[in-house]
Amino acid sequence: MESDKIKGVVIITLPPPDNPSLGKSITAFTLTDDFSESPRESVAVGQEEREPNSNHLTLPPDLPIQTPSNQRSIPLSRELFAGTPRKLVVLLSIALVAIYLYSSSFPETLQELRSSEKNDDDRRTSLLFPLYFQSELGDSSDFQLKLGRTKGLNKDDLSAAFNDVLGVPKPTKLISSTLKSDSSAVFPVRGDIYPDGLYYTYIMVGEPPRPYFLDIDTGSDLTWVQCDAPCTSCGKGRSPLYKPKRENVVSFKDSLCMEVQRNYNGDQCATCHQCDYEIQYADQSSSLGVLVKDEFTLKFSNGSLTKLNAIFGCAYDQQGVLLNTLSKTDGILGLSRAKVSLPSQLASQGIINNVVGHCLTGDPASGGYMFLGDDFVPQWGMAWVAMLDSPSIDFYQTKVVRIDYGSSPLSFDTWGSNRGRVVFDSGSSYTYFTKEAYSQLVASLEELSAFGLIVQDSSDIICWRTESSIRSVKDVKRFFKPLTLQFESRFWIVSTKLEIPPENYLVINKEGNVCLGILDGSQVHDGSTTILGDNALRGKLVVYDNVNNRIGWTSSDCHNPRRMKRLPLF
Repeated sequence: MESDKIKGVVIITLPPPDNPSLGKSITAFTLTDDFSESPRESVAVGQEEREPNSNHLTLPPDLPIQTPSNQRSIPLSRELFAGTPRKLVVLLSIALVAIYLYSSSFPETLQELRSSEKNDDDRRTSLLFPLYFQSELGDSSDFQLKLGRTKGLNKDDLSAAFNDVLGVPKPTKLISSTLKSDSSAVFPVRGDIYPDGLYYTYIMVGEPPRPYFLDIDTGSDLTWVQCDAPCTSCGKGRSPLYKPKRENVVSFKDSLCMEVQRNYNGDQCATCHQCDYEIQYADQSSSLGVLVKDEFTLKFSNGSLTKLNAIFGCAYDQQGVLLNTLSKTDGILGLSRAKVSLPSQLASQGIINNVVGHCLTGDPASGGYMFLGDDFVPQWGMAWVAMLDSPSIDFYQTKVVRIDYGSSPLSFDTWGSNRGRVVFDSGSSYTYFTKEAYSQLVASLEELSAFGLIVQDSSDIICWRTESSIRSVKDVKRFFKPLTLQFESRFWIVSTKLEIPPENYLVINKEGNVCLGILDGSQVHDGSTTILGDNALRGKLVVYDNVNNRIGWTSSDCHNPRRMKRLPLF
């Protein structure tokens, strides 16, 4: 009878009696009169086995559903593209062109993607710093402007103010210096534009380690802490004064001392036993001290700790606006490209790759984070521009070709090699334009009178008031337009732009007026450079990649750092 025909065969193979751990195997065959199909129609169901000395049983997979012999399988790719060869060719051509352009524009990204395939255990972790916020600060109209500059001093003018530093003989001549002033560490950051005027984090110094709160400054070379050596002029400070030991003092023969004093025009001090330095910032503040070496304790993003010896400044004489801001901090964290900066010292010891990043939240009541190393650099979504190299300047600078207020361009008041230069300076509270660009911006803002905003007299900062009180920037930002900086790019059709929304360049002062956080920079630095301060950089992750000589940014809430190891959909 037809129904009595055998449709299939199941073979069960039992394990040998002397080794039952091998398990049993099950094999199924389907019998058919149609031999035109491949004999691979027979399906091995699988093997049920147990590992020796294991009670875990691995069940065989479900039996596959057999395809009726009178039906023909069509490959999915042929079904999708059947009859459409032109579409397929067009799609492939577009994909090849996109891959070529992307690889041409971002070769580093492709290299990073390849390197990310390595075992993560072989990579060092990152140093991550939070940026701290102090809400109980009082009102202050002071704001900081970093970028250190050489200050020539005469030893005779200050000899009466000098004390022996740690019992070391005084130098015969006071040496002035020019302080322009693949793992990561992440630091918490706090602060604000007003009334603090700075963002800061902390470093653990000495043994036993003690925290010192430092103003993060990409425009300064040297990290320094107020110290009792003894102190000639120090601010109140957040922490007790650092107390170095005599053996901590750095010799004037040290290579980093020579780096600090590289632009000093006077004669070298042949009888000095210590390395003196002096910094003058663009806001006319200054700091004087001696170089010391002590132990830094840094915590990596994976929770591990590392101790290393680093050179920094023992600052015993501060002057100017700096003294006021030292009520919240204990010194400066130098993050520039110079060899004496903390990132460069860590990179020279093989602890991190020389990359610095900071993310300042747009929320005025919180700070953000900072990291040293490259683990937290996104591998996609970043806008990158090339750094400008200079043998004498270690600022993070690049070149801008256009600045717009809304749709209206602002002219540059410079010419020659400095035309259109921009410095990224986390040590400056506000942003500075060249004289002509600033004047044109102010002229464009005259239209605000039509909206009821009345200009208040101010020698430094332009402010507006309204008949009703202004509680926040949100109340008036609709009357202002965004500022857009367009940077040089390898491909003119893909320009790199940085947009500064109104809430990033406006502040509300204690009188309830809205003020312009863009200032006239004609008397700052060389007078021909745009300086992007903290207010312009909020709400963005900004990365200074000293390995690939580039500066990048992307929008972020700046709450939590994240590792981005792959492009989306990869």
